[in-house]
Amino acid sequence: MKLRKSRFLLVFSAIVLVLFLLRLLFPSLAKPRLKAAKHQEMKKEVKTLATDELVVDSDVLDPNKNKEQSIFYNADGTLAKRRIFSVPNFGNTFPDQNDVQLTAAGRWGVTPVANRAEAARNTKQLVYVGSNPYFYVENLKSSIPYLVPRASILLQDIGRAYFDSLQCKGIPLHKLIITSILRSKEDVSKLRSHNHNATQNSCHMYGTTFDLSYNRYKTVEAPGEHRREVRNDTLKWVLSEVLRDFREHNRCYIKYEVNQGCFHITVK
Repeated sequence: MKLRKSRFLLVFSAIVLVLFLLRLLFPSLAKPRLKAAKHQEMKKEVKTLATDELVVDSDVLDPNKNKEQSIFYNADGTLAKRRIFSVPNFGNTFPDQNDVQLTAAGRWGVTPVANRAEAARNTKQLVYVGSNPYFYVENLKSSIPYLVPRASILLQDIGRAYFDSLQCKGIPLHKLIITSILRSKEDVSKLRSHNHNATQNSCHMYGTTFDLSYNRYKTVEAPGEHRREVRNDTLKWVLSEVLRDFREHNRCYIKYEVNQGCFHITVK
């Protein structure tokens, strides 16, 4: 049977009227459900507030509770001091030869530039590297201060990690000294004219490689301030720990250069 619109409205109105009369005559039918829902909501709100108060009170009573312990301080607030371990053997720990580093240099580096002027114009691929709070770029004679961004980030990270390590071991801060960075073809030619050990196809030509001195460092001190002297060997041991960690984390290749007195580093 087809239900007409007028009949549907009549039936619907009748149902609504019946429900209204039931609600009016028996109001208790709806109250228990409403009270139960409201009661559960109030219990949840009270529980949340109580939990928040406990967290706040706990933080006030013990600020260090459930927080990561700083590597610079002990639990009692005193300055933490870590031991110096160095590495077992410099040559074995940093064995990456030129052929291995050259592969990475070709992958991440730029096309070797002819001279310094060309390097200065290549601002899209190379970034300038200058002295900063973490390292000191000495007067470069056979290279220029440019790196690809990937290598520049690596250098900055090494500098920060070295400062952190010195701080943890209670050693006065010293800047790393960079002895060589990017070499143009012209620089390589001049270098080979008086140094026959210099490589024709050097990793330094790609902007991926830099040398860090391990027997010279620059003391960080304010004008007129005189920090206590630290042996270069001590600073070298700390640096070797930092570089080993970066190498083990696949950030770079490192060669321990005996004759040049530096760590030869290429970004990976």
